[in-house]
Amino acid sequence: MTDPWNPADPGVLRLPSGRLVRGRGLRHPLDASASAPSYALYLLGRQPPPVPWEFRWVRWPDFRLPADRADARAALIEAWRRAAEERVEIACGGGRGRTGTALACLAILDGVPAEEAVDFVRRHYDRRAVETPWQKRYVRRFR
Repeated sequence: MTDPWNPADPGVLRLPSGRLVRGRGLRHPLDASASAPSYALYLLGRQPPPVPWEFRWVRWPDFRLPADRADARAALIEAWRRAAEERVEIACGGGRGRTGTALACLAILDGVPAEEAVDFVRRHYDRRAVETPWQKRYVRRFR
């Protein structure tokens, strides 16, 4: 088991089960003192550059929805499962729209009702998370 995230660190979201997941915008470099993830899920329109930790890429263009929803669902389930014992990071370019949408889906997997998941992420991660109406609809329909 990897040491968990520090819940006080920027971007760290505590799910109801106690799992900690860090959301981040890749356009914002990590602080030198920030912990590295052991696993990351990157939600980008293009393949991300290499990193020294294990990661999975889901093709998900900015302000849109995942190109392959079945792949995105499988990736989100994997991230949620791994977050029980690893430092999992979810990231997109800015860290709000796609990342917030993915975090809301993780919250659903963790037991938050779908109709409350966006509010949960906005309250506990970023008040502007989940940026578009279609991202909100994606979360509501995520099961």
